[in-house]
Amino acid sequence: MWDFIQDQILGMKWLNSLIQSGLQTMGADTGTPWGGSIQFFLYDVVKITVLLCVLILIISYIQSYFPPERSRRILGRFRGIWANIAGALLGTVTPFCSCSSIPVFMGFTTAGLPLGVTFSFLISSPMVDLGSLFLLTSIFGLKIAVIYVVLGLVIAVAGGVLIEKMHMEDQVADFIRNSRKSADAESAAMSFRDRIAYSRRQVTETLKRVFLYILIGVGIGAFIHNWIPETWVQNVLGSDNPLGVVLAALTGVPMYADIFGTIPVAEALLGKGALLGTVLSFMMAVTTLSLPSMVMLNKVIKPKLMTVFVAICVAGIIIVGYGFNLFQNLLM
Repeated sequence: MWDFIQDQILGMKWLNSLIQSGLQTMGADTGTPWGGSIQFFLYDVVKITVLLCVLILIISYIQSYFPPERSRRILGRFRGIWANIAGALLGTVTPFCSCSSIPVFMGFTTAGLPLGVTFSFLISSPMVDLGSLFLLTSIFGLKIAVIYVVLGLVIAVAGGVLIEKMHMEDQVADFIRNSRKSADAESAAMSFRDRIAYSRRQVTETLKRVFLYILIGVGIGAFIHNWIPETWVQNVLGSDNPLGVVLAALTGVPMYADIFGTIPVAEALLGKGALLGTVLSFMMAVTTLSLPSMVMLNKVIKPKLMTVFVAICVAGIIIVGYGFNLFQNLLM
């Protein structure tokens, strides 16, 4: 039953077969690089878009119960590492990319939440949102998806705790520290109809924001899958290169995409012989440390704290990558 759910519902293998049959009926040879690229592109764009819309609708409905003021009050009830865990978990049901997480991070910091807690949220929000769990399951299987999410949360919690222990509150931008105040009063309770309307708006707005990156990511994935020789990928990101994880993590930093745009690239790289941990390190780096988000964050925190934040994320991502590579044979 689970194999059916993973392959036919989340993975939509039936759609891939349908697209292949349709292309062959029109005279296209899906065994050639061009035909295979078209099949890969159509299948992944439709699959990711459908899953994206369904997941955002569900997650946004859940998120409607947690406006910023209520989230701040919930987080304020926890102390110590439990506060970091709560912040990291809250990040899984909030924005879908690093850039959209930063305004929420600013709001929490302005409201006076501990700095470590806000950074646990900032790390987990783009790296391990609930959408990533379902999309990773559709590609890599439930076991790998769950481990990825758990390790992402561990990085978020550990990073937040370390930043808290370093007492770097003075490294937050002065305009944020000087404007700390209570958040606005929570809006009136939403009806079921209001929540559905809010969720639909979130679907539309998020799709507008990320659809271009889905097309770019799937296009890159289709190119890698059908045009790049396996030996090239194996030489750079395979077991013969001990620095593959480091290279993948550093390559992902200057890029900008969310989990929905990176998965097709990861899928193609894995299919060409890249190691699992190397691929997942690339995904984590792209979603957590993209250059645009770093530019935005640079306006909010000072260079010393920025350096610590990036160092913690890169170190955690690299450790996770090598860990997945070490146990790949047990996971796949």
